[in-house]
Amino acid sequence: MTNNLSVVINADAPQVWTMLREPSKVAQWHGWQAEDLDAEIKQIYFSGDEEEAPDHTSFTVHGGDVFELHPEPNGTRVSITRAALDHNSEWAAWDEDITQGWLTFLQQLRFALERHPHGKRHTLFLQVPGGPGSAIEKLGLSDVPAPGEDYRLRLATGEEISGKVWFRSNHQVGLTVHGYAEHGDGLLIVADQPRIEDVRPDGGSLAIISTYDLGAAKLEEIRTSWDSWRAENYPTSEPVS
Repeated sequence: MTNNLSVVINADAPQVWTMLREPSKVAQWHGWQAEDLDAEIKQIYFSGDEEEAPDHTSFTVHGGDVFELHPEPNGTRVSITRAALDHNSEWAAWDEDITQGWLTFLQQLRFALERHPHGKRHTLFLQVPGGPGSAIEKLGLSDVPAPGEDYRLRLATGEEISGKVWFRSNHQVGLTVHGYAEHGDGLLIVADQPRIEDVRPDGGSLAIISTYDLGAAKLEEIRTSWDSWRAENYPTSEPVS
């Protein structure tokens, strides 16, 4: 097994386990809102071939990736170990996408538990093709501070945003955003995606905006600013959903 991924969440192990093993809770951090989200959650976490440890410290999802929970003084470490890659599988070309997806979803799990444990998120999603300059660069996120530090910046969408840097990795940036929640903050994750021959030859990028308790007018304002930026920079891409 390869590609270990982990985060430390400021919550106890039973709280984390509940977020992992109740479908309505998984929907608050896995992926983004889409017509097939419930079906995807069922296939990955509740397909009938998952394996749970009796002590609720680990479980194996459909496909063989393994979640492990380890109590620590400041919370619970949640780790995912990827199953060995089957080069003959139809999913082999998407293996790095799956790894990057787990990184995104672990950070969304951490955010949901630490910031909105009883909240219900509303997401906006954007996927764009690759090309000269990544979406992280074009949005003005290349030089955000280190994780945990405050930031304030003007996105290329025109939005003035502020909060804390939630995480950074080689291909992803996560920011808490005060304006994306009525109380507390929301979460913005922008991820650059690798090339996949014959599918995504130039790579690409995606953005997931997790909002909480915003009114319809504010949501539409955020959607419009992102979609205007998308249309200007990536006119062939699908609108923000």
